[in-house]
Formats: sequence, structure tokens, C-alpha cells
Amino acid sequence: MSLAAETNESLARMSDMLIYSSMAVYTLAFFAHIAEWVLGSRSKVGRTAAALTTRQAPAPAVTVQVKTAGGTTAVLDKPTVVTRSGAGVRDVPDGPGAAGGTVKGDLYGRIAVSLTALAFLIEASGVIARAFAVQRAPWGNMYEFSTTFSTVAVGAYLGFLVARKNVRWIGLPLVTTVLLDLGLATTWLKTPSDQLVPALDSYWLWIHVSTAIFCGAVFYLGAVATLLYLFRDSYENKLATGGDPGSFARSVLERLPSAASLDKFSYRVNAAIFPLWTFTIIAGAIWAGDAWGRYWGWDAKEVWSFITWVGYAAYLHARATAGWKGRKAAYIALIAFGCFLFNYYGVNIFVSSKHSYAGV
Repeated sequence: MSLAAETNESLARMSDMLIYSSMAVYTLAFFAHIAEWVLGSRSKVGRTAAALTTRQAPAPAVTVQVKTAGGTTAVLDKPTVVTRSGAGVRDVPDGPGAAGGTVKGDLYGRIAVSLTALAFLIEASGVIARAFAVQRAPWGNMYEFSTTFSTVAVGAYLGFLVARKNVRWIGLPLVTTVLLDLGLATTWLKTPSDQLVPALDSYWLWIHVSTAIFCGAVFYLGAVATLLYLFRDSYENKLATGGDPGSFARSVLERLPSAASLDKFSYRVNAAIFPLWTFTIIAGAIWAGDAWGRYWGWDAKEVWSFITWVGYAAYLHARATAGWKGRKAAYIALIAFGCFLFNYYGVNIFVSSKHSYAGV
């Protein structure tokens, strides 16, 4: 074996070791997030519940003077019109966060974020080591795509935190999902490092696949916010109608941002990344023209990429349509993200297409 081959093999082993090490640190971050939720005080959560159930005072009646046919003046009270707020647009304060607004809970939350950042650096190092081992972009198969995808998702989350956005509530579902993703990648999707077939050996691999990974990572954050919005909106509806949620619902949902805040976050990230997803499809078509001599051939991967695009376009259109705001639009967003997941897992594993030759 040549020196270069031995070096590449050593880098591949180092990459695997770093990925497994990041999983161990992510596990510690997972338990720290659990401690943040469990050990955070519920005293401020109770005050949040009181704020949620506060009824606004009715608007004062307005007097209107009307002249009658006989020349006399009658004073009438204009009736007060009471309207019910639409889903996700109530004037409700955000919850105190997973820590419950206490020093003890916040300490565990900060530890969880620190461990997540450390795991991110270790995992990113593993992805870079894989790139040096294969001497190409480290996303030529599903194993490499999965490890890179989870790295970018965590990086996007940490980026929001650095920008001082209140998104620590994503931490627990994010770390849980990353552990599942890496567990699946290292168990069933593990592929030895190898060179690509000629059709994939192109600079478009860096452009097309990297944007697809970034779009998927941000779409994931939007999907988490959308799912939590549905739970929080149902919770707020129940409180507004005099219902009595269970203790578990109060413990979890009262700490989250309001439904309006979650809805706004999911809309903003989906709307911001949608143009880049459009570019991803266009870049893929250009790459297909170079590799296969045609820009669009209705291959399974191409079809489901387009279906995903239509799904998010329908979501953005629904947000601009009065009758489809709120929960209806949220359902469309989740369906669109489901299409993205099927495009990745379902098409690659269960459907035979021209994109299957890279292996899992």
C-alpha cells in the first residue's frame, strides 16, 4: 500500500472516530437539556399560565347622536363588536424558556449549549477529515450527506444563538434528531470512503449538494418550529375556551414561545431559504445537462425535488391568503418538509433512479 493510500485510510479512521466522539458529546448535551427542562422551576411558568388566561376588558361603548325626522336628537350606544383572534395572533407573552426562568435551570441550559457547540466542532472536524480522506466533497453518498446535514443543522442553530435569537427551545429536539440521524448513518448507511463515478466528479457537486444540505438543515429548523406551533396553538385555544390542560402540557408548553412567535419564526426561515432551494433545483438541472446531456428527465429525485418546491411555494402562498393562515398553512409546511425527507431517504433507498448509482 502506498503512503498516500495509508494516509487516506488513517484519515478515514480518524473521521469515524470523531463522528462517534461527537455522538458521545451530543448524548451529554441531550441529558443536560433534559435537566434544564426537569430541574427548572415552574414558579414563573405558573405566572405565564395566568397571563395566557387573562381576558381583555371589553372596549367602551361609543355614543352616537342621531337626528330624527321630528327634529329631536336621540343618543344611541354603538354596540361593542367582539372578535375572536385568529390562530397564532393572540396577544400572548412568550414563555420563560425551558429553564423556567431560574438560575439553576439556566445553568443546565448553558451547559447543554456548550456541549452542543463542542460536539458540533468535533463532528465538523470529522466531516473535514472525511473530505481529506476521499479528496473530494464529503457528501458523495448518504452516510456523508447525513453527517454533513446534522453538522450544518447544528451550525445553523448555534448561528441563531450567536445572533442573540431566542431559539434555545430548539435545543432538545435538535440534539435528539441529530443523535437519531448519526445513529442511522453509522449503523445502516455507513459506506467505505471511495471515489465518485465520473458523472459525480464535478465542481457542481460542491455547489448543488452543499446548497441542498443547507436548505434541508434550515427547513428542518422551520419544521420543528411549525410542529411546536401546532401544539402551542392548541394549548392556547384550550386555555382561551376555559379548558384545563394536564400538568405535563403546562410544564412543557407554557415554557415555549407563544404560538404567534413560533409561527413567525417558522415562516421567516422557510421564506428566507426558499429562494436558495429554487437555486438548488436550477443548479441540479445544469449539472444534469453536463453529466447526462439533458437538463430535466423526470427522474425520481428531480420529481420529488420539484414536489418539495411546490409544497413550500404553496405554504408561502397560503400565508398570503387570509383563509389559509395559521394551522392550515402549518400543515402545508409539514407536508412540504415530509416531501424533502422522502426525497432524501425514500428515493435514495426504495426507488431506482439515475441518482442511485452513488450508493447509500
